[in-house]
Amino acid sequence: MFQSLFGVGASMRRPSSKPMCPKLSRYLFAITFCVFMVVPRLAQGKELRVCADPDYMPFSNRAGEGFENKIAELTAKTLGAQLVYTWASNRGAGGFGEFLSRNLDAGKCDAVMDMPYGSQEELTTDPYYMSSYVFISKKTKSYDLQNMDSPVLRKVKIGFERDTPPEDGLKIRDLLSSAEAFSVGDTENVSPASMLQAVQDGRVDVMITWEPAVGWFLRSYADLVVTRVPNSRTTGGPEQYLFSMSMAVRKSDEALKKQLDRVIAERKGALEDILRHYNVQLYPSAADTL
Repeated sequence: MFQSLFGVGASMRRPSSKPMCPKLSRYLFAITFCVFMVVPRLAQGKELRVCADPDYMPFSNRAGEGFENKIAELTAKTLGAQLVYTWASNRGAGGFGEFLSRNLDAGKCDAVMDMPYGSQEELTTDPYYMSSYVFISKKTKSYDLQNMDSPVLRKVKIGFERDTPPEDGLKIRDLLSSAEAFSVGDTENVSPASMLQAVQDGRVDVMITWEPAVGWFLRSYADLVVTRVPNSRTTGGPEQYLFSMSMAVRKSDEALKKQLDRVIAERKGALEDILRHYNVQLYPSAADTL
């Protein structure tokens, strides 16, 4: 999932063919076939086919316990559709990009529930929440963590999630060589809670990671404090650590996108309730990016 926050893979194949109706003088069965083909999938079979990781909490699992599971359930119910999963790890070889290529782009499913708004890899819906990368440290340390330029970061041991915006931020500040990389977002069977445990055990002093990945587990770490990483910096242009998140479909599937947009508009409160239940910190608007 983390890979989805900063771009995924190289170019990928996406179906774009459109059904073509035969002339009215052709056989009746051909006309019937054409009508069937142009009816949106949900109207035909009443199924919402969702790609999801079978073992990556708090996002999703086969037991339906993740926030992506709950969002998919709410979406299917609102559409009057049966929820059908395509289970595949998005942390294996090739990461999230390969996950999309092998599943969504290949037509094995029709939507994913959590992807950065405006991604060029797929067609994204309207955003339904905004969240951020965060600093995590022990309350007793009382570190003055205001942004990526905070002087204390040059005095402490830093941990970060590999291949994420914080890695780039550390690199341009010459802090990368002394920091420790964690590969949770591209390693199967590793829980995001391992990053919190690293802070708890003193392996690192400050962890920088995507808040929705660890919010659920923070309830078991009462002595840790979370500080948002702002987009602003002391000098130079802003960096991006806060992202609007959306659902996504294949680039050719405008019809399903419109249906999902309607769900997002109509069930905004219910969607936010789900996210809050999983301790996902929500930010109100793009005006809060600095």
